[in-house]
Amino acid sequence: MYEALKAPPPDKIIQLIALFAEDPRTDKVDLGVGVYKDPDGNTPVMRAVKIAEKALWEEQSTKSYLSVLGDKSFVNGMRDLILGDAVDAARIGGAQTPGGTGAIRQLCELIQRATPDATVWHSDPTWPNHPQIINHVGLTSKTFRYYDAAAGAVSFEAMCDDLKAAAAGDVVILHGCCHNPTGANLTLEQWEAITAQCEAQGLIPLIDIAYQGFGDGLEEDAAGVRHMAASLPEVMIGASCSKNFGLYRDRVGAALVIGKDAEAGKLAEANLGSLNRLNFSFPPDHGAKVVSIILNDTELRTAWKAELEEMRLNMLSLRKGLAEALRREANSDRFDYIAVHRGMFTQLGGTVEKVKALREDHGIYMVGTGRINIAGLPADGLDKLAKAIVSVGI
Repeated sequence: MYEALKAPPPDKIIQLIALFAEDPRTDKVDLGVGVYKDPDGNTPVMRAVKIAEKALWEEQSTKSYLSVLGDKSFVNGMRDLILGDAVDAARIGGAQTPGGTGAIRQLCELIQRATPDATVWHSDPTWPNHPQIINHVGLTSKTFRYYDAAAGAVSFEAMCDDLKAAAAGDVVILHGCCHNPTGANLTLEQWEAITAQCEAQGLIPLIDIAYQGFGDGLEEDAAGVRHMAASLPEVMIGASCSKNFGLYRDRVGAALVIGKDAEAGKLAEANLGSLNRLNFSFPPDHGAKVVSIILNDTELRTAWKAELEEMRLNMLSLRKGLAEALRREANSDRFDYIAVHRGMFTQLGGTVEKVKALREDHGIYMVGTGRINIAGLPADGLDKLAKAIVSVGI
């Protein structure tokens, strides 16, 4: 049987991790893997998470199964964190999923079940798993222009123009904030404009919000999502707690579905439960319960928000520092966009050969597209990094 299988294409991030681990240089820099790192280069367990985990350990009395929809207090907490009071809660269904990836997968499965002929549109570029998941579940994917690399900004007119070709019932994947891989975000005015276009054309948004709190703040990062959710009859949202709660390995996510009325929302939720049962039966509980404890405890929630703000400001400081170092080294303002963008990633650009030269000659590791993890930047080595980047011609 197995001999009939074809070797899957190698995962470039996994390959990069292996290359970095094998590099004996002590001054090597990892800008590839998308995890938050503190100033010491560690990915710590958040203090609020530690406290919540201790409380869970002391209070939990069973490891029996939960519902196929997961921990409802967690799902409701994520609903409120993302949407606030923008939408009547009765219209919103939801399910816990294994990470944000699991949420996107389940929502794509839901699209396949409901409207298998729908085309799913995603930005070019986007997170590589988006098109892979879309195509794996048997849906058709198409792209729309999103990023102007020369200007370091969103190509909004081109984006809207491309989406004019989408048909009623098609789905549009939008990044809720902190666009991956570019870091270039839609303004609130642009969110309003694309919402109006979706309404006029009958398009259904699927919003991937994996970095809430990493951009301009918890509330600010959700403003566009809330406007869209409040304005349209049907919206899907895939959320992750990997970044803003630091629960990478615990796989904590939520899939939210907004229906035109309470009956439609509950029907969509029931189907999410059915899909959960088919794919993994019951979602993992530990990380979701930790998030639920944090979100439902006033003191702990306040402490978590303060800690998240520390992380956001650290990345913002690194962004500004790198942009300034590159301005000095290149004697040019062409990298100033780095300070304007938000979130964990930014796009340096350059060719595969130039990225390879950075890795081989300078021990600087990044994805072949030139995407870098801002949180991986060495605060005390930005000048050296800028010199290396300019030296290879990026």
